[in-house]
Amino acid sequence: MEARIDKWLWAARIFKTRSIAADACKNGRVTIGGMNVKPSRMLKEGEVVDVRKPPVTYSFRVIKCIEQRVGAKLLPEVYENVTDPKQYEILEMSRISGFVDRARGTGRPTKKDRRSMEAFTDPVMFGFDDDMEDLDDLDN
Repeated sequence: MEARIDKWLWAARIFKTRSIAADACKNGRVTIGGMNVKPSRMLKEGEVVDVRKPPVTYSFRVIKCIEQRVGAKLLPEVYENVTDPKQYEILEMSRISGFVDRARGTGRPTKKDRRSMEAFTDPVMFGFDDDMEDLDDLDN
């Protein structure tokens, strides 16, 4: 049995909508065997699909080809998650890092973020006091 890759990604609840799944295929974020795939590519049982959702690349082994969305409880019958454990470590590290990896345009820093950045860039930390004379000496 075969199914379109974009329909399968949607039906297996890897993407929220079919159009998002198709866009991921078009933009090279979905691969099978290291090759980028088009949304219309027919998927066979047993193939391993790699889906890149930065910062992680998830891998799924297809158990059943479906084109109709199924309930979340039935997903173990549809695919097997074969993602490398190192990918989950990368995901956890990006969660821990906080404001450092904030994507551009996702909002301004919180008050806590601002205070931690100010504490990091505080001149006293680098051996200067609040006098501007010390900074003038560096310029000369």
